[in-house]
This record gives sequence, structure tokens and C-alpha cells, in this order.
Amino acid sequence: MDNFGLATVSEAGGVPFVALVKDGKALALTALGLGDGTMLDILGRWDTMLPHLATAADGDFAGARSVADYAVHAPFRPGQIFCTGANYKKHVLGLMRDESMHSPQYAAMSDEERLASVAKRLDERTKIGVPFCFVKLPSCVVGPHDDVVLPRNVEKPDWELELAVVIGKRARHVSDIEAMDYVAGFAVANDVTARELVFRRGGPSIGPDWLSGKCFPTFLPFGPYIVPRDCVADWRDLTIKLSVNGKVYQNEATADMLIGVEKQVSYLSERVELMPGDLICTGSPYGNGSAFGVVLKPGDVMEGTITGLGTQCNRCVAEA
Repeated sequence: MDNFGLATVSEAGGVPFVALVKDGKALALTALGLGDGTMLDILGRWDTMLPHLATAADGDFAGARSVADYAVHAPFRPGQIFCTGANYKKHVLGLMRDESMHSPQYAAMSDEERLASVAKRLDERTKIGVPFCFVKLPSCVVGPHDDVVLPRNVEKPDWELELAVVIGKRARHVSDIEAMDYVAGFAVANDVTARELVFRRGGPSIGPDWLSGKCFPTFLPFGPYIVPRDCVADWRDLTIKLSVNGKVYQNEATADMLIGVEKQVSYLSERVELMPGDLICTGSPYGNGSAFGVVLKPGDVMEGTITGLGTQCNRCVAEA
């Protein structure tokens, strides 16, 4: 199977349509004789559609135009969005180190003892192998080149570029071994976060407030493409890279994940019914703004890319 992706694009001011993208060129599925369904329609019959898409990608791409000729939208609006938190070793280790510097239980330890204790805790968490998942709203989704609106009631907006998993088949009580059979493909997602709102002031013991911290409009740039699972050589070793105004902050491999894609799909399927068109954001690696004391500001430009999955470029603007 040749490498290809699927995008939802449009002519300037026109009606969006699904296109097959290969080598920087796009061709409408209608021109390939594959119908005029939406991306969700295609995902709803993924097992049937994939062989036809692969054949089209292997064949004559006559009539294709540069992707740059089109407006590229979010591939689709997911039915359900799941996110896995604290899922990269380097990221979690940094969080634990910061916590240990302010925790009374570490006060009497030397730096060496404290870091050894933190490393041991990380090993224990890895062995347990249970992801920490929460949900994000579909209304957060915007396209890969759309503006991210910074709400006037948010003080510390932050970025979290992540590998996104697109579900292509109903999944319930799926094992780790079976999990990838239910994955249609992969995409790029940026789980933008209102950092200071994740925990309520004066009430951190209640737990995280994901609605306030994660669910503002435009807080999930998604796309540009869905790349089929079989076109991704190794999802366990992709590079996630994000820059702000040209300065690189995130630059990490998915190999640093604590809990892999298979386990995440399996875990969620034991608790909910996963459906075609659902999205799983699999965790953000080290390099969020909070690690550097940096917050997003109006005029900032985020550029995020994951190996083989395309690039996002989103400008930040102040809420009117």
C-alpha cells in the first residue's frame, strides 16, 4: 500500500469534500469514483472502503492538484474525544520532580535520594499500566490552519501536541492484542489547555476540572490528514515536534509513552463504547509551555508536526 492520507478540503468559499492526498497532491474521492460521502461516512465503513482507497492511491493520480490550492479543514468533527494525561516518561518525571521539591515527605532527603524516589515511583506507575483518561468536547475542534482563540478569562493558555488515534470500527471489551484492528488511522491534534483552570483555586482535592481546563472553543486543532494505520511504519516511534514563533519546545518520540496505543484503546473499550469517528489523544510529551514558564499570547504562531502525518500552523488571537 502506497502512503496516503485523507483530508477534508474546499475551494475558496466552496463546499468541503473528502480528498485522497499523496505526495503533496489532492484528488477528490468523487474523481476517483469513490462517492461523495463525508469523512464520517467513510469511517463508518472503513474496512470496506480501505481497499478501494489503497487501490486509488496506487493508481493513476491524473488530475490531482497541490494541497496548497485548497483550504484544509479539520478532517471531521469526532463523536467522542478521549485524552490520556501524564503519559510520557520525561514529562511525568519533570512533574514528579517539581512536586518533590515542594512536598514535605521529601524535605529530609538529599537531591540524589529524592530523584531516586521519584524514579522508583515512575517505574511503579509504568508497571501498573493503567492510563489516566478524560474527555474533551467535540465543540473544541478547529482545522489545522485555523486561529486558536485565547479566551479573555484564561491567564495561562498552553499547548500539548499529541498523536491522535482515529477509531474505524465499534469497539467494546477489546483486548490489547486486538486493539489495532479497530484503529482506522492516525492524525495530529493539539490539546490546548487553560493551565490555571485545571485545578480549581481553593479546591484541588476535588480533582481536575477538565471542563474549565480543556474545553474552550478552538482548543483542539485537528488534522491536516488522517493517515491509515497501515501507512504508518511504526506508531511507536514517531517524532512529535512543536514550535512557537519558530522556537522548538516539544521534540520527543512516541517511544517515550508510558502506556501505548493498544493499551489505551483496550482500556477505553472496557469502559465505554468506542465508535467510528471517535478520537483518542494519546498524551503530550515533555515541552509544554508550563515547563518553561511560557504562556500563549495573541499573535503567537504554533507549528506542530508528527512524522508522516502532516503539519499544523495555528495563529493565536484574543477573544473579541
